[in-house]
Amino acid sequence: MESPTQKTEGQPRLALRNVHKRFGSVVALSGVDFDVNAGEVVALVGDNGAGKSTLTKIVSGAYRMDEGEFLFEGKRVFVNSPDDASTLGISAVYQDLALCENLDVVANLFLGRERGPRLPNPIRPLYEDQMEAEALKVLSELAVVLPSVRRPVSFLSGGQRQAVAVSRAVLWGSKVVLLDEPTAALGVEQTAMVLRLIRQLRERGLAVVLISHNMANVFQVSDRISVLRQGCGVGTFSTRDVTNNDIVAAITGGNQLKEA
Repeated sequence: MESPTQKTEGQPRLALRNVHKRFGSVVALSGVDFDVNAGEVVALVGDNGAGKSTLTKIVSGAYRMDEGEFLFEGKRVFVNSPDDASTLGISAVYQDLALCENLDVVANLFLGRERGPRLPNPIRPLYEDQMEAEALKVLSELAVVLPSVRRPVSFLSGGQRQAVAVSRAVLWGSKVVLLDEPTAALGVEQTAMVLRLIRQLRERGLAVVLISHNMANVFQVSDRISVLRQGCGVGTFSTRDVTNNDIVAAITGGNQLKEA
């Protein structure tokens, strides 16, 4: 996956350079640059059709870019599949969360990566106590409070389910986490819980990409805001140096802001 580009200090954890992507005659991305550092939350914003989903699917390995460079921790890499992205330590938490509602929290956290002895027989015992202990540890570190890790996910609130999906990414050793509209359709209390979780990810040194239409949430937790418009990068701005009106104007083409 890696090419022999030399790693240098001070590089972003993840960087995309001059990314182009077409679907037939439709230009989805044209010369887009994007980066996120370790211990940073970068919000990716833009109107519907701006290219946010295409860019995040390139990062997660669901799409291949037509042109451009993909850099991870200063090295050029080639991400051609979700497995490639996962191997690097990139996890995406989409709106559907990819949770099995009939299984409990522990089973969902370890889904596909269950702990157990390596046996030739596909039916094998699982180390349930070990998995539960690891689950409780990561949830505690992220300050996630759940009624029980043995309760089926179907009994959890929307915010709690989001927390389980994000905790799974942390448990699996992710370095970059993509969060696609993580507070959509959540109430005030559940939204506050998810925003606290995003701050916890930043404090743990993860690079977090937040895709959101909710500007209030973006301004609460992001360090920088990257704006896309009609498949092009408008720019990336320090959150503390801009206002909501500034970003809305950048999204709609109302003005030009100075980048961070």
